[in-house]
Amino acid sequence: MITEHPPLHIVLIEPEIPPNTGNVARLCAATGTVLHLVGPLGFSIDDKHLKRAGLDYWPHVNLQRWDDFATLQAAYPNGRFWYTTKKATTAYTAAVYHPGDFLVFGKETKGLPDGLLTDSARTIRIPIKNPAVRSLNLSTAAGIILYEALRQTGALVDQSG
Repeated sequence: MITEHPPLHIVLIEPEIPPNTGNVARLCAATGTVLHLVGPLGFSIDDKHLKRAGLDYWPHVNLQRWDDFATLQAAYPNGRFWYTTKKATTAYTAAVYHPGDFLVFGKETKGLPDGLLTDSARTIRIPIKNPAVRSLNLSTAAGIILYEALRQTGALVDQSG
């Protein structure tokens, strides 16, 4: 069960692969997380692969569209933004998340622009044990970090047993 507090936010900057965005949308629907899609998308929002990955959960997604990241930031001047990147030195588990935080992910092929990674106190990474693996799938990474933020903020209460 999800407890009531300001929702967390997932921000996808210029996502390129429809099934990844659809999977993140389903994740957001399941957790009450706001999904922000920023900039030009690498697909149409009506893409059949996007809709298939999100299944019939799209009506339950709080979806926000933004032309650019600066406009999103201006709309949330007090927002705390966490930038995910393999270049970070801080593991996602070492970050201290607050209700209402924004978890920002870059496009699948290039990650986040360097200009967003200047505040090292707000950059986080998922440790990868095998150096031959460059990165995790976008929707997998979003799920890992989101559930840690939900756990830390007390937004998830396990009612299963």
